[in-house]
Amino acid sequence: MAVYETAGYENMDLIMEKANTLIEALPYIRRFNGKTIIVKYGGSAMLDEKLKYNVIKDVALLKLIGFRPVIVHGGGKEISKWVKLNGGQPEFYNGLRITDKETMNIAEMVLNKVNKELVAMMQKLGVNAVGLCGKDGNMIRVNKKMPDGKDIGYVGDVRSVNTDLLETLMDRDFVPVIAPVGLSDAFEAYNINADDAACGVAKAMKAEKLVFLTDIEGVYVDPADKKTLISEMDVQTAREFIDNGVVGGGMLPKLNNCIEAIEEGVSRVHILDGRLPHCLLLEFFTQKGIGTAIIKEPLF
Repeated sequence: MAVYETAGYENMDLIMEKANTLIEALPYIRRFNGKTIIVKYGGSAMLDEKLKYNVIKDVALLKLIGFRPVIVHGGGKEISKWVKLNGGQPEFYNGLRITDKETMNIAEMVLNKVNKELVAMMQKLGVNAVGLCGKDGNMIRVNKKMPDGKDIGYVGDVRSVNTDLLETLMDRDFVPVIAPVGLSDAFEAYNINADDAACGVAKAMKAEKLVFLTDIEGVYVDPADKKTLISEMDVQTAREFIDNGVVGGGMLPKLNNCIEAIEEGVSRVHILDGRLPHCLLLEFFTQKGIGTAIIKEPLF
């Protein structure tokens, strides 16, 4: 009888599979040790408590093995819920929330609540985190966003990101958790699309990776055919997809953000399905990965 059987290891195949998974992850852990990773967290994964906790566990693990993660989160569905509870009706223009003063106040309240919940989850896992928004440390300054020349209220375009506070916190072993609110030249609070905020932070920090957690599996050649998921595409291909109308809707601004981030120093951008448990770990630490990765140039 084998030694492991007498020792009570009846499930040795399962144990070896786990060991092989750890070995497979080793080169990725070594490669990204000490590197800055920006995770944009939003969508349906924020509404399911189990999924939310899985995302935070993934980020905590990244931190504990030597990565330098930053979370930029949204809260759009929760904001819409509170606008309705307050007697209003959410309004959008080209996917952007029309934000009057009252809606801005609600957005700040909701985003602060979401922010502190994420911080508490991180603390529960033994990782120090600090909740911030773009107001703190004069971090995110914005211009008023005017899509097609239309005034949609207190909605900002990221103009600049001051990383001093973020770098200080990360050097002291904290994980920054950022709500997408910025300051105008008049020091008024402006709502920022969370994808735009994450892209701005990633560019300013020259991040190794920017990850968008979304409600879709990635970029498809044919959205109606799930077999056409693209696992990796370069910036030129991404541009062609946009120019040829292959992508549209919410994926269009996301892909533009990916291209912009790569062109301004981010090494790699990932679009992942945040509804899939532990999607971050599957993408970062397995050879096949999941979702779609955007890179600067083809590898071959």
